[in-house]
Amino acid sequence: MKSMECTDFKDTRSGFGAGLLEAGRRNPNVFALCADVIGSLKMGDFIKEFPDRFIQTGIAEANMIGISAGLALSGKIPFAGAFAGFVSGRVYDQVRMTAAYSNLNVKIAASHAGITVGEDGATHQMMEDIGLMKMLPNMVVINPCDYNQTKMATIAAAEYVGPVYLRFGRPAVPNFTPENQPFEIGKALLMEEGSDVTVIATGHLVYPALEAAYELSQKGISVEVIDLTTIKPLDEEAILRSVAKTRCVVTAEEHFMNGGMGDSICQLLARKLPAPVEMVAVDDHFGESGKPDELMTKFGLDKPHIMKAVQKVLGRK
Repeated sequence: MKSMECTDFKDTRSGFGAGLLEAGRRNPNVFALCADVIGSLKMGDFIKEFPDRFIQTGIAEANMIGISAGLALSGKIPFAGAFAGFVSGRVYDQVRMTAAYSNLNVKIAASHAGITVGEDGATHQMMEDIGLMKMLPNMVVINPCDYNQTKMATIAAAEYVGPVYLRFGRPAVPNFTPENQPFEIGKALLMEEGSDVTVIATGHLVYPALEAAYELSQKGISVEVIDLTTIKPLDEEAILRSVAKTRCVVTAEEHFMNGGMGDSICQLLARKLPAPVEMVAVDDHFGESGKPDELMTKFGLDKPHIMKAVQKVLGRK
């Protein structure tokens, strides 16, 4: 495999902003709502071009979900945007009862997810949102890995009919997937073929997984890397096909170990194809203030920890 070298760094929240603008241009029913964090969610270009399709709800996230539900019932496609910690945890009852239970066409745009919100600290570092959202019937959960993929995922979410939780982050990260690559909800992407171990990563952990795969290939270890862009619905076929070949798995995500993507993988394998699994995730600890890269290292969410997990799971194979 080729060495991973990326010189293009962009934040995934800007990918959301670009995707929202394009979705708005494609469909006049696309609306944007925001809980007083327009700049943080990069909604400015959409607002400038479509001022009549934007609603500033203020710091009232529960009300924002209710307004979104009303818009959906009137045939609109609302994107309700706020920090992940507030648009999932703070308003869980409204999301559960108004959007998911009613199966309404509400899109929840969750920025600043995971530990890479950095200096904002534990109160803002939402690492349980994937678990909360994937447990809701009808809810689709998407966690793209870079700017390009987030842009296309946003457009795909606008075209999908039903509630969607779209998760993205604040820091600039490698932008390495092809520009304008079609995004298919519910389909995983095979990023690198291998035969010894399967690494399934999502979000900000996809690029470190590819870096780990390259370094391990120099040591004679063949790593298959899957980008799990959609956590729900789960692409069971792609996962089982890979694990049938490699017979062991490492999952990698910027989320709590309990309830995250890895949890979904383990459930699938326990039911259909038992295999050793190691999980790279935050193990039952709240975050803390610090620079994103330092926090990712401290909590074991980086290339060296993925490599260590691969070596460990190979020993259990």
